Amino acid sequence: MPGNKGVVYEGPGTVEVHAIDYPEFELKDGPGVNPANVGRKVPHGAIVKAIATNICGSDQHMVRGRTTAPQGLVLGHEITGEVAEVGPDVEFVKVGDMVSVPFNISCGRCRNCKEGKTGICENVNPDRPGSAYGYVDMGGWVGGQAEYVLVPYADWNLLKFPDRDQAMEKILDLAMLADIFPTGFHGCVTAGVGPGSTVYIAGAGPVGLAAAASAFLLGAAVVIVGDLNKERLAQAHGFGCETADVSQGEPREHIERILGVPEVDCAVDAVGFEARGHGREAGTEHPATVLNTIMDVTRAGGAVGIPGLYVTGDPGAKDEAARQGSLSIRIGLGWAKSLAFATGQCPVMRYNRQLMMAILHDRVRIADAVNATPIPLDQAPRGYAEFDRGAARKYVLDPHGMLAAAA
Repeated sequence: MPGNKGVVYEGPGTVEVHAIDYPEFELKDGPGVNPANVGRKVPHGAIVKAIATNICGSDQHMVRGRTTAPQGLVLGHEITGEVAEVGPDVEFVKVGDMVSVPFNISCGRCRNCKEGKTGICENVNPDRPGSAYGYVDMGGWVGGQAEYVLVPYADWNLLKFPDRDQAMEKILDLAMLADIFPTGFHGCVTAGVGPGSTVYIAGAGPVGLAAAASAFLLGAAVVIVGDLNKERLAQAHGFGCETADVSQGEPREHIERILGVPEVDCAVDAVGFEARGHGREAGTEHPATVLNTIMDVTRAGGAVGIPGLYVTGDPGAKDEAARQGSLSIRIGLGWAKSLAFATGQCPVMRYNRQLMMAILHDRVRIADAVNATPIPLDQAPRGYAEFDRGAARKYVLDPHGMLAAAA
């Protein structure tokens, strides 16, 4: 049995790489594990050797201390790798298969899974519907920023790549299939992006950049990306986006300058609850800013996609209402404009196979769009720190040195 190392949350602002247990086909007790899940047998699971495992903005919310994540939690839910072992109930996945692991953990058996709502599976998290690896209040499944990780319901959850050599040639692109590419795409689909659309995307972090690339894939005519970070805006501009530096004013003003009218057909929130204000308020946190902005700038009868994360518990919020996830949203504005809203985890399996084919057949270069940057697993603390300071990069951890070899 090989050893294992993983990235561990040690408290607000701190992550460290530690030796952790090699996975078994049983969920053990540990930080964040719901007692009802302790001892849960996983004969339907596979142990995946992580070839690429990404740092996500959602991880940063925990590391900043903005959730109730417990100390000692092994982080990471964006996993791409090679099947190292399979449980006795696995029928179709084989050792040696190259796979993408959707960040949603789902059973494939419950009502929601059968309806394609894999982000709210009813059977994998005793706390509430929906689960993910290495994430607070998600049942306690061990995170995948590690050398090896257990994936339950492997026949259902794993997306197999058709050819190993082709997969390794495009491994940084394929690493985006676990979360941010489908999440950005979902934001655009639910916002109604289509041929000829004008689109505003709030946030030029990796999910916002993935949403922008998705908007072009869906046929958008103009994609406007708003952010406070000039380096991230330059990254968006580099693949054809118009940009709005919202530290200089309201998005509506930028949109009117670009389009001649102060509204768009569709809008996507790729920021979430740690949003800051615009213009003179750019240095102050205003958690409802983006939600209210996208309602303001979307045309009447349009739709908004909200893949940005919102939580039910935020210990770092500035007031008691926000600490409970209650924000000052202008729902009357959205109602008056007959806007459609879509929230929640992206159901990755709804999109990942199609997006895989787009990658394999050179219809999109998602790694370039998000500036995917491989670093060794041991440098995860540096990656977290630089990402937190606003680096215009998507850090991809390389636990086994295979990304360097592929490059």
